[in-house]
Amino acid sequence: PPRIDAAKHIIYLFMDGGMTHLDTFDTKPKHKNQGPTKTIDTNVDHIKISGYLPSLAAQADKLAIVNSMTSTAGAHTQGNYLMHTSYDPRATIRHPGLGAWALKYKGRMNPNLPGSVFIGGNSRINGGCGFFEPQYEPLAINNPNSGLKNSRLRGMDQAQLDEDLELAGQFDAEFHQRYNVKQVRAYTQMYDDAVRIMQSKDLQAFDLREEDKMTRARYGTDPFGQGCLLARRLIEHDVRAVEVSYQGWDMHNSVFIAAPEKCAILDQAMGALLTDLERIGKLDDTVVVLTTEFGRTPRINENAGRDHHPQAFSSVLAGGGIKGGTIYGKTDESGEKVIENPVKIPDFNATIAYAMGLPLDQILYSPSMRPFTVAHKGKPVLDLFS
Repeated sequence: PPRIDAAKHIIYLFMDGGMTHLDTFDTKPKHKNQGPTKTIDTNVDHIKISGYLPSLAAQADKLAIVNSMTSTAGAHTQGNYLMHTSYDPRATIRHPGLGAWALKYKGRMNPNLPGSVFIGGNSRINGGCGFFEPQYEPLAINNPNSGLKNSRLRGMDQAQLDEDLELAGQFDAEFHQRYNVKQVRAYTQMYDDAVRIMQSKDLQAFDLREEDKMTRARYGTDPFGQGCLLARRLIEHDVRAVEVSYQGWDMHNSVFIAAPEKCAILDQAMGALLTDLERIGKLDDTVVVLTTEFGRTPRINENAGRDHHPQAFSSVLAGGGIKGGTIYGKTDESGEKVIENPVKIPDFNATIAYAMGLPLDQILYSPSMRPFTVAHKGKPVLDLFS
């Protein structure tokens, strides 16, 4: 059945490269696979996580940690695509991501801003619109500190722009009349949206300079931290879906040098994000997702690193009706295999979709008339909800 009081927004934090679970949320302090990573207590008695994540440890009562994620996709591109879409990649079709599904079913909340935004350097696979119309494609922002580029008039005033748009409309009129089809209308709407955004006061949501120095410092100066701050601002202005990508988790070498650095940035940014969402009353309305394409081998390789390991890894949910202070699933004593409550990627995505009140069983058809659903036969993990 549909979820009552479903979440309105999603903030999707993607750890691109394969986040190590033993050095984040599924530590094994008594096993040799753990290496030098320490385990610390949290503000929930039965939850312990990596010492690299002190801010999140202080907010474990907000977190549902899934330590039984499992997949068969052990290559980056395939794993990334599967996590974003719930489907294996195919040469004949692109599948929509969760943000696109949310927009398709729920629509925009603020007509003057994009419904979906991607923040980060790697926009090749970001849960795009897939076979949906172009209007469901996320707006990509490479650098959160740069604001929304090409959104100000240059070399002309508003009157000149209006005149040029009217002239372009006259040129296009015959084509639109002859080809009055969904794809053409979608592109027309996309351009109309762009003009409306340029003229909107809500454009200030993209300008991080409006935040005071102390707030910006709390999130961290790294692009990921500032991306999380931008995500919070966009949610405040009723953008439906925001993804923030954080690259560099492919740690085949020197994992105990790389992981602390990456975790420090993740911990500071996500900790600040959760604190602020709760402070402004948006945490209950927003599903915050922390995930990755797969885990990393518990066994430490000859280069003091960890290799690809889709058999077991961790993801985290918060807000949006999720039951905080929860550990779901379990791996064996070495961290190599799931031994309790396995969660496949479509199940994880079905859980997110359920939190947002999306219809899990409703079928939508691609242009080639193939049937697809939001989470491809996945079943939501209802134990994660309060």
